[in-house]
Order: sequence, then structure tokens, then C-alpha cells
Amino acid sequence: MSTSVQTPQQELLAAPLLPGQVSPAAGAGEVSRAAALAQLFLAVTSIPVGNNPVGVAVAPSSDLYVATSGSANVSAVNTTTDTVIGGPIGVGGTPVWLTVAPNGNAYVPNSGSNTVSVINTATNTVVGAPIAVGNQPAVVAAVPGGRVYVTNFAANTVTVIDTTTNTVVGAPIAVGAQPVGVAVAPNGNAYVTNRGSNTVTVINTATNTVIGAPIPVGAQPNFVAIAPNGNAYVANIGSNTVTVINTISNTVVGAPIAVGNQPWGIAVGADGIAYTANRAANSVTVFDTATNTVVGAPIPVGAGPIAVTVAPNNKVYVSNINGNNVSVIQFPPTPATINPTQGLITGGTVVTLTGTNLTGASVTVGGNPATGVTVNATGTQLTFVTPPGAAGPATVKVTTPGGVASLVNGFTYLLPVHATTLTATPALSKLFPPHVYFPFLTATLTDQVTGLPVPGQTIVFSVGGNLMGTAVTDAQGVARFNETLILPYILANGGYDASFAGANTPTAALSPSSGHAGVIEP
Repeated sequence: MSTSVQTPQQELLAAPLLPGQVSPAAGAGEVSRAAALAQLFLAVTSIPVGNNPVGVAVAPSSDLYVATSGSANVSAVNTTTDTVIGGPIGVGGTPVWLTVAPNGNAYVPNSGSNTVSVINTATNTVVGAPIAVGNQPAVVAAVPGGRVYVTNFAANTVTVIDTTTNTVVGAPIAVGAQPVGVAVAPNGNAYVTNRGSNTVTVINTATNTVIGAPIPVGAQPNFVAIAPNGNAYVANIGSNTVTVINTISNTVVGAPIAVGNQPWGIAVGADGIAYTANRAANSVTVFDTATNTVVGAPIPVGAGPIAVTVAPNNKVYVSNINGNNVSVIQFPPTPATINPTQGLITGGTVVTLTGTNLTGASVTVGGNPATGVTVNATGTQLTFVTPPGAAGPATVKVTTPGGVASLVNGFTYLLPVHATTLTATPALSKLFPPHVYFPFLTATLTDQVTGLPVPGQTIVFSVGGNLMGTAVTDAQGVARFNETLILPYILANGGYDASFAGANTPTAALSPSSGHAGVIEP
């Protein structure tokens, strides 16, 4: 164990070297191609921010706010484009784990100034003077009743701030040694991780009083997150584990979940998937809170991942304190439904596709790029306009920075329906003796939409309901059938009929049509 003396501020952000753990080697943030290929997922990009980023939080606008402890400011990031918005927002000294309250204001604990700065996330401007809190504030979390809790690492207390007035409410709440993380369960109780006590303190947020005895967890618990199932998940830096707490009984559930080396941060998405930022491993571990089992291999990120959050679009953002950037993890798209499922070959059909992880998507239909692609803020629905395509089923392919997925034969191109006209020419004859001046029956097929003759189509000739034969239309849309042998029959029935059963061409679906012609006796 190291005998060096550290200031409280150094202790808050310093990465400890513990028995059985190793510090990351130089360049450990870089992963070889062979190692990368063995991973289930990779971070798709990294966003440069200020020096030593720590806390990450998402605002109602879906923008990400990053507290950069070495630059004394906060950066805002557009989570659709993963680009920084405007310039950095100056706050107090050494800002760390911030939060965004329901009122849209970001609350930034300045561990070097013993204050909390307030940022209006609609304007990205600081609101009022910094709020004085306890010694070395670490984490801010929103609690019921329009308030936030601030853990004071060096004071072993929690300060309560009213977010309506931005003033401190009541006396600090005494908790365990070196409190860092805080999160609120569905029952309204707050769970505070005490890094120096290896415990979690439970606070009734309605009364701001501690409930029961501290709950023992792993070594150096640093951060805590609440899953949709109501359980609290505590990341233990010194144990390389996550402890699960049942927030109804306030008891530990099962064995700790083994994760990466020095898990400093933890977050749980709306789908119940949890992520730990493993600072000494330069990775993120993924596990399912429904089963409390790890999913796949660790995901390599930047140098010194220290905090993690999940945006509404299901992207995962990881602050890398030694890399001065934020890694972005985006999982492959999962298209589920499409509506409508068919449209004309001419294109122009507006289609809605639902699924997950659709942010940043481009779409092709039958291999041709769609236009007008828009995605909603949560990445669960996109719309696009179909390009022209060949008649029949076509595969819809969705491509995002996280991967590619397809709905095979998800859309069907239809031919436009064109009405047709079939005009039969009267038979021409002389009765005594019977003599045909024009020995053919003729019928002309015309496309009513284009006004053009239709070649290559089969016309059926019949007399008195009886089939006489067929002929194919020529380039002028005319079908000819020799009437010489059937003239008496035509005369007896007062004419003949021609019919077209309908057909598909490469450009249109031709409707059936028919025509009747009598006899001209010159």
C-alpha cells in the first residue's frame, strides 16, 4: 500500500493502485486490430473536449454536458452529430460529476471551489452566483421535490439544494466517509456510496434523514445507478465488482458482478443494460440487470474512462480523464417494422421505420439510396422517401456509425395501374357471293394514361362467346386475326368480340379491356 500523502482533492480523482490491480500502461488506450476484432462492439468515435473530463449528463434537449476538471469548464455536445456545441462554459475550480435537474438546469459540483455552479441548458449560460456547499463536492443528483443532493467528499456530508431558488436547504446530512456517488430509487430513497467506509448510506429524501445502518458493499464504492427494476448498482473501485442492492429491503442481492479493472463509473439504460467505466482497463463492461450477468467482451474506449451515461437515443458516452475526450459507443441498428410496406416503382413513397439505435442512419431500398431521412431524438423511428426501383420485393438496409442491419424484402415496389382501351374494327364483307374485302379482324390496344399504343400484348378474339383465336399487338398496338374461315359465323352472330386480360409491363400494370365490333356490308 502506498504511503504517499495526498490532498483530499487528489484523493477524489486519483486512480489508486490496489493489491491485485495494475495501472494502465502507456498507450493502453490504443487497441490492436487483432484485439479490436475480438470485441463484441467498439466505440465508434471520440469527441475532443477540455482537459481531464469527468462527469457526463444529458439534458432534456438530448445534449450532453461534460465537466472538464482540468479546464474548469463544461462542454456541450450534440448527441445526434456528436459534435461540440459552441464554446466551453466556465464554472468553478475542478468541476466533477454534474447532473441535469428536471427544470433543465445543470448543477456542476466544483470540487476545487467548494461550490456548485448552475447552467441554463437552454442558453448554455451560467445562472447566478455559485452555491456554497460542503468541502470538496463530488456528485450532484436530482431528488424528488425540486431539489438536488450534493455529496461532499471531504466533509462526509450531503448538502441539499432547492432548484427553484438555488439555495441550500437545512443542515448537511451526515453520511459515511468520503461520499461520492448518489442516486435516487423509485421509492424516493437516495443511495450514497461512501468510498472511505466501503458502505452505502440510505437517505429518506422526504425527511432528509438517514435510514437504518449503512449497507456494506465492495472496496471503495464510487458510483451508483438505479436500474429499471428498482435495484441499486454500486461500482466498487477496489474490488473490480458491482454490488446489487434491493432498494425495498436495503439488502445486498447475490454475489458481486465481476467487471473490469477499477470501475469508477456506472450507468443503466432504459432497457436495463448497465455499463461500467473501467478506469484502469480503458474499457467498458456491459451487463444485463435482468440477469446480473455480463454481456460480451469489454468494449475498449479511451484512456482512463471515469464516468458513463446513456443518452435517450441509446448511445453510450464515456468520459476519458486521461484522454481529454469522450468515447461514443453506438450499437448496431435493429430495424423492426416498416409502414407502408409497398409503393410505386416511381419512388416518392414516404415510409416510417421503427426500431432501436437508428440515430445517424442512412437508408437504401433495393440498393438505391433513399432521400429525406430523418430520425427522432430517441433513435427509435425514422422516415425516408423511397427512390425509384424495379417492381417486386426490395431489401431495406439501414446503416449507422454503429453498424448495418436489413429488412430483407421489407418493401415491395408496385407498378402503377394504367387503364387501357381496346378498339375492335368492324368486319367487312359482301353477301352475294360472300367475299371478304379485308380478310382480317383488327383490334387496337391503347394505354389511356400515356395515350400510346401498347405492343406485345395478347388479344383474344371470340364470336358468340366461343374462342376463335388469339393475336399479338404490333408496334402500333394492333392485333390482326384472319377472318376468312369464320366469316359466316361472324355474320350469323352480328359481329365479334376482342378482349385483353391485362398484363404487367416494366413500367405499368395494364388493366383489362374489351371491345365489340359488328359487320359492315358494303
